[in-house]
Amino acid sequence: MPTVLSGRALAVTATATALLATALGAHTATAETAAATATAATTDKVLVIGIDGTVLDRVKAANAPHLQGLMAQGLTAKSTLYANPMAATSSGPGWSTIATGVWPDKHGVKDNTFTGKNYTAYPDFLTRIENAKPSLNTYAAADWEPITSTDAGGPIFSAKVDKRLSLKGDRDGYGTEDPKIAAAASAELQDQNPDAAFVYFGQVDGAGHSYGAASQQYLDAIGRVDVMVGRLLTAVQNRPTYAQENWKILVTTDHGHTDAGGHGGSTIQERGTFVIAKGAGIPAGSVRSDVKLVDVAATAMAQVGVDPGSAIDGIPLNAPDDNDPFDTLRPNLQARVDETGIPAGVKGFTHTPPAGWSVDNSKMGTGGVTEWAGWAFATDEFWSQSQRDQWRELNVRSRDVFAVADSDEWDDKSHTGSYDSTLITPKWAVTGGATGSSANLTFQTHYHHEAGQTAQVLVSYNGGTPTVVKSYTADAVARAESLTLQVPAGATDVQVRFRYAGTNNWYWTVDNVKLG
Repeated sequence: MPTVLSGRALAVTATATALLATALGAHTATAETAAATATAATTDKVLVIGIDGTVLDRVKAANAPHLQGLMAQGLTAKSTLYANPMAATSSGPGWSTIATGVWPDKHGVKDNTFTGKNYTAYPDFLTRIENAKPSLNTYAAADWEPITSTDAGGPIFSAKVDKRLSLKGDRDGYGTEDPKIAAAASAELQDQNPDAAFVYFGQVDGAGHSYGAASQQYLDAIGRVDVMVGRLLTAVQNRPTYAQENWKILVTTDHGHTDAGGHGGSTIQERGTFVIAKGAGIPAGSVRSDVKLVDVAATAMAQVGVDPGSAIDGIPLNAPDDNDPFDTLRPNLQARVDETGIPAGVKGFTHTPPAGWSVDNSKMGTGGVTEWAGWAFATDEFWSQSQRDQWRELNVRSRDVFAVADSDEWDDKSHTGSYDSTLITPKWAVTGGATGSSANLTFQTHYHHEAGQTAQVLVSYNGGTPTVVKSYTADAVARAESLTLQVPAGATDVQVRFRYAGTNNWYWTVDNVKLG
């Protein structure tokens, strides 16, 4: 994960300021101007641009110089969504996830009916900013009504936002309403003083429904929205106080589209999303695989000095690197061997653990599907396509590369014996003291249970016999786990084991394992 500077009231470096000016269309910016700006106090501001139903690969193929310019001068991060039963890949859950910074199992929106919404407990990021810093100015503009209007189950962005613009668009009307949103939002950005803003455009999704994501009409819609994005960026750059401001620009989408058109289901095309980000401290042309939609809200809040805290699932883009050892395996990932549902070009698994880790397969049966013969390390794009609609898509709290034990997929090819594999951590230093002490083991987990399988967390101290500290006997879906370990007196190291056993049962994933 690249190191990113904090968005809080920092002096912008000359280099970062020059990059920001380029991305926002300041064609005449000079190194001397940037250096002068670096010495001035800055005001942190953020603009989030939402483009409904947009496929990243089609953005790359379209006539979209402003979006592509942001990608060249900043960050591009592709990721995937949930699917049912957590939520459909539709706009209600998608924009709720982006706005609140939590997944649908918290904000409660599963489809476009908004039944079960829980915005009181998990408000949008503009409302959180208002609550924490009421002196800041917030703005939201959209032509899909539930985003800013009380109609049709909304608003996602609450009435606490200082200024909201709500227009009524539809698949045929976004072409008319989007330009109105662009004009109003541009005037607001240039002539008023918003500190945090969200602006939505809907016509790309309309083109996807009418013509499909593979169509020229879809590319044309991206091109038209790109012009409006450019208008917003120019408005920011033309602000009278722009030289004393530190802007972070984020562009995102709520879901993808199939080539033929449509979304709501569990295909990788429908689940596809992205975050494009530009601002001080974000390396030009950078690409990341650990960014999720929930990070948009966290990043927007952090940019204006509001601590996202632990209430949301998102992590600011400028958060310190978590040094997850599984993520170091990405360059070594392989393409499919026995699996047939995964595209041949997707490199997404390995059996080689990271440095210091090991896998004990001494009790594993022989044969079975190669990819899942014992604990493997995989990406969501790879693993979830091995078999759709069996809750693999719900593993939303794992990021980038994670560990997976999948007896269900392993069983799809002839084998002898049963599945029994153990993932083993390095030995971590602990201090038991004269009377013992405690340590905190944390990790992300996604466990689908069935009778006949076993999932256990075991620990051993100073090379002693492993003892069970946690057994899973029911589903633990996309959960953050925290276990308190009782370190015995005199212990100097601890080793953790994740043992999964079963045959043609379900699976267990583990990610970001840490000892605190």
